[in-house]
Amino acid sequence: MNPDDAGRAAAGRLVDAEPLPGQLLLPGMPSESAAGTAEPDTLPGLELPGLELPAGLPAGLAAGDGRPTADDELAAVAAELRGLDRDGSRMAAAIRGALDMLLDGQHTGRYRWEQLHKTEKTHAGTLVEIALARVLRLADGTTLDYTIAGADVDCKFSQRLGGWMIPPEADGKLLLLVQASDEDGSWSAGLIRASEENLSPAGNRDHKRALNERGRTAVHWLHRRAPLQENALIRLPEREVAAIFARSSGQQRVNELFRRAQRMRVSRTVVATVAMQDDYMKRVRDGGGARDQLRGEGIVIFGDYAGDQLLAAALGLVRPGAGEFVSARLARRARVLARAGGGAAGTHDGEVSRYDRCIRLDGTDWVLAGPADPFEAAPNLPR
Repeated sequence: MNPDDAGRAAAGRLVDAEPLPGQLLLPGMPSESAAGTAEPDTLPGLELPGLELPAGLPAGLAAGDGRPTADDELAAVAAELRGLDRDGSRMAAAIRGALDMLLDGQHTGRYRWEQLHKTEKTHAGTLVEIALARVLRLADGTTLDYTIAGADVDCKFSQRLGGWMIPPEADGKLLLLVQASDEDGSWSAGLIRASEENLSPAGNRDHKRALNERGRTAVHWLHRRAPLQENALIRLPEREVAAIFARSSGQQRVNELFRRAQRMRVSRTVVATVAMQDDYMKRVRDGGGARDQLRGEGIVIFGDYAGDQLLAAALGLVRPGAGEFVSARLARRARVLARAGGGAAGTHDGEVSRYDRCIRLDGTDWVLAGPADPFEAAPNLPR
């Protein structure tokens, strides 16, 4: 382990496990430990008990032989998923990882859904299904994908909300519907029973059917339009992305990424996509990476160290999460104040806020640099 990795481990940072011999290591696919454990009081769009049930299906009604009704089964599956992942962070990590694995940006430079081949888009559902099973530790189903709370559940993924296609073998069964879009920066997951009244009468040549209007309104959402980890390359204007990829070497592309994506969360996967090298993380670190090469331009790169997160927050920047970076150009507070006439008096509220949000490094107060502030070398971040 090199000194940089040792410091990371000592700081309590999540460190990727070494790959097994022969295992293809792709950026983005989460491990079981990668998901967060925060537990809010309620799930968006779902409150238990009292789960809203489809019209015409009475709640709490049991079959004469004591077997649970469809309503009870759906509620039990919802409760089980809620217990496994109250805030949805595990599901979000699994979906993000599956999409990143499909794009395989490290080897292809792709970062948009539209860049995938048709057959690859078809394969997305399988990757999402496997990723969710792995992260939530879901058992295999008898005839469908999962067994959850004793019920067979089929997982269906669509990049478009409402675009799920239901196979004949899932008729009458419970479905876990998953949707995610990098363009929208959101994901959704909900439960529904594939009953006749919820499905369109006609199917495609594989006899798969879509949800009808009733079915689309009958979905019991576990999470609806929850935030998906940001893909900085999609958030940047196309001309900025073109300028990044126009650079000839992986190191130059990573440098350009952090120049142009300042104050945005940049994931490891985005770094891998831009670098297109096996040692893509080396292109960020101290010791010759972007942190060293951009320091002369006043740009610092905050990582997911606890200290870096506190410094970024003190400047009003978004906090980098696990495996994320946030870059920003800094300026000496005293020089910025001097250029403003010796103080903050008479400046706009935004300027006053900028002066007040400062961090002390190497005995000097630093603020976020504005467009008119001169370039100067940035300090080293403490390690």
